[in-house]
Amino acid sequence: MYTMLGYTRSVVAAAMLVALAACTTSEVASLEEPAAAPMTGQTNDPAPGFENIAAGSEEDFILNAGRRIYFSQDSATLDSVAMATLDNQAVWLNRNPNWLVKLQGFADDSGSPSKMVALSQKRAEAAMAYLASKGVDARRMWAKGYGNDREVRDCAERSCKVQNRRVVSNLRVQRDDEGA
Repeated sequence: MYTMLGYTRSVVAAAMLVALAACTTSEVASLEEPAAAPMTGQTNDPAPGFENIAAGSEEDFILNAGRRIYFSQDSATLDSVAMATLDNQAVWLNRNPNWLVKLQGFADDSGSPSKMVALSQKRAEAAMAYLASKGVDARRMWAKGYGNDREVRDCAERSCKVQNRRVVSNLRVQRDDEGA
């Protein structure tokens, strides 16, 4: 009985190995995923999935310059991290002069709605002034403060509210309605 069970196990195992050997995953993978760009081994090789991002595109701006900066509570003062992001944005915008940029300021709910709109406008204007100081033509930019109308997160924790105290740089091909 044991020899028969052992023989059956051996036959089943051999059949499974033959079946596995006949399978190739390269045919399936070539249907499911695009071919990866050849890697040169350099540190500036594109990350997998980002090989087809066109230089000068909105995706390029988001990926390589960053589009958000953050502020301390009740402040429109740029910190070193915000300035570093804006430096990257200025280099990118100066290299791609066909784009306009709308700087949208936001705030949390730590004050009255009118105070938060004024503060978010100051934040957007601070970012715009900094970009202008780095050579970005002021005629290509405009600032709009939204207060806390467009919160990223509705939360009470201080660590969460920081996500709402931001300026977002949005690329445009033409000016949109100043009230929007």
